[in-house]
Amino acid sequence: MSATLTTLRDLADQYDAFLIDQFGVLLDGAGAYQNATRALSELAKTGKPIVILSNSGKRATPNEARLTRLGFARGDYQTVLSSGEAAYRLLSETGGDRWGGATPVWLHARDGDQSAIEGLNLRSVASASEADLLILAGSQGDQRGLEWYRAELTLAAQRAVPCYCTNPDLEMLTPQGKAFGAGRIAALYQELGGRVTYIGKPYPQIYQIAGQILGQIAPRGVLCIGDSPAHDVLGGAGAGFSTALVRDTGLHAGADFAHLQEICEGLGARLDHVIPAFDWES
Repeated sequence: MSATLTTLRDLADQYDAFLIDQFGVLLDGAGAYQNATRALSELAKTGKPIVILSNSGKRATPNEARLTRLGFARGDYQTVLSSGEAAYRLLSETGGDRWGGATPVWLHARDGDQSAIEGLNLRSVASASEADLLILAGSQGDQRGLEWYRAELTLAAQRAVPCYCTNPDLEMLTPQGKAFGAGRIAALYQELGGRVTYIGKPYPQIYQIAGQILGQIAPRGVLCIGDSPAHDVLGGAGAGFSTALVRDTGLHAGADFAHLQEICEGLGARLDHVIPAFDWES
């Protein structure tokens, strides 16, 4: 079945719950998209559950704080389910048993964020070569090249140090434009022979947690709105949810309707809708 070209306002009546991406839908690399704060408030007035579903390696609390700082009302959504939050659950459940006490971990994040390991029996170290666990929670691809990462990670890969990639995005939006994301660094680590566990979209675990948060809503009654065919559409459709892409913002800003459908078809991902942007008026 072909995707439909429609609007957020029309979709609000058709679905029972919404999983909304952050970057590329609500936010660009510098702040909130025009009209996105109002659109979220209007959608919230329907009384239907809204979860912000993000491949941010940061946990829920710092993500919520950023949204509030950028003008989004905290009461307009139920929670932020980030890949960082999903990973924290996994590390909380298995970390001590798997690695032992005070495991040295190389946590690579943005903005000096340490929320991925706070309260866990893990000890942060400055170099991947010192670590027994790697956590790729973010990319500094706007500041460092892939060759820096190759040099940093080679010894860890040779030692078969396990790596958790808690932000699988291959690209990220920054104030200076696009840069490679943590997912690209994880792919490099695999090229070097390292082992990577991916947590976040399009992988199943984060959608399983989202389903638990939403409760008894039928999967096809849940609409995933995103900007990435490879993450938002592939992951949402794989989980049995409905999907929508924004056309004029995010990674494929300016792509036409047919091209977005072609990308999804090439991935084998079911795209249900395309909307111009996360905007209540258009």
